[in-house]
Amino acid sequence: MAVSMPKQAHDATPVEPAVAPPRAAQAAYVAPRALQRFLCLDDFEPAARARLPRPLFGYVSGATETNASLRDNRAAFGELAFIPRMLVNVARREQSMELFGTRHASPFGIAPMGISALTAYRGDLAQARAARAAGVPMVLSSSSLIRMEEVLAQAPGTWFQAYLGRDPQATARLVARVKAAGAPVLVVTIDSAVVPNRENNVRNRFKTPLRPDLRLLWDGLTHPRWAVGTFARTLLKHGMPHFENVGAERGAPLVARDVTRDFSGREHLDWDALKDIRRRWDGPLVLKGLLHPADARLAREAGVDGVIVSNHGGRQLDGAVSPLRVLPAIAEAAGPMTVMADSGFRRGTDVLKALALGARAVFIGRPMNYAAAVGGQAGVAHALHLLRAEIQADMGLLGINRLQELEAGQLVRLGAAGVAS
Repeated sequence: MAVSMPKQAHDATPVEPAVAPPRAAQAAYVAPRALQRFLCLDDFEPAARARLPRPLFGYVSGATETNASLRDNRAAFGELAFIPRMLVNVARREQSMELFGTRHASPFGIAPMGISALTAYRGDLAQARAARAAGVPMVLSSSSLIRMEEVLAQAPGTWFQAYLGRDPQATARLVARVKAAGAPVLVVTIDSAVVPNRENNVRNRFKTPLRPDLRLLWDGLTHPRWAVGTFARTLLKHGMPHFENVGAERGAPLVARDVTRDFSGREHLDWDALKDIRRRWDGPLVLKGLLHPADARLAREAGVDGVIVSNHGGRQLDGAVSPLRVLPAIAEAAGPMTVMADSGFRRGTDVLKALALGARAVFIGRPMNYAAAVGGQAGVAHALHLLRAEIQADMGLLGINRLQELEAGQLVRLGAAGVAS
């Protein structure tokens, strides 16, 4: 049967011009020879696996416990099929969309990912600059290794992601720093009150800070392109990386023998802590990690501007529902808030399904990390181009010219036998 849901309103108020390159420049894109073998986002993963040491690749690719949510994030897309229209003039297709007063070239962006500058040389900058050039948003992680001020100077418009802090005063100082750095949007991740059981990190011997030992040395020797091109190059040009953006002050070094990062102490955090951030931050405030419609209503009551429906890519509660399955209910509960999503997006058709269910945009993490690992900024730019090109073709095949034409009635939910139910 066809999927049904209330259509989310689209704001028709004037917005800032797009930061995207002109259409002619996008059409003239030619992939560097080294990247021409990458035809879709999934192609970057095996290349990154070969390039990165096992602990690093395992950290990026892995999830929690049985990986149930990780698998279901992909399975959810396969349960929905399109009902396209034919003989529609689709010569004027346009995939730009507006978020918080800025028009972006495409309805997707780059999700926040920690330690990206360890999997790719200056990885946070590579992603942010590529996103800026492509005209799409990028969210800098609080667990990044390059100062937010440097990233925002080279890629204005980059969003910043933070966690609810244990100390209200420390959180206040971080919010003031983000404001001074010029980040236009603050994203607060709220699904991390308790440390999850990431067995894959233990099995892969991954922990931050990294411990200098013979195993770390062996990982470098057996992955020379990463050891020389990323790790040694970073040390020689920039010194030992630190966690630069966890708080207002510089955090722990990346490699240390006697330092432990403390992720505990968030269990007591509640909506009052979020309201304190709302009082201090006068720009667009986004909550990341909602899956329940009741939480969307509470977010709206707290003065939040947008939500990212997310199960953290399957990295928190194993068995948490896929965002795609709850998007319609959250879009209905969200009211005027901007609804976005992440977790499991890989194809242009994935993006369009989420938009038909009520999302304004989606964010993509792991594939962009892999693209940076194998190709730096050019790799991320190529990944973004591939996804944009897929959406452009898919819109024509669907029979639409604008994203606002998407609606849940263009989707049908498949039964167990793969037929419409």
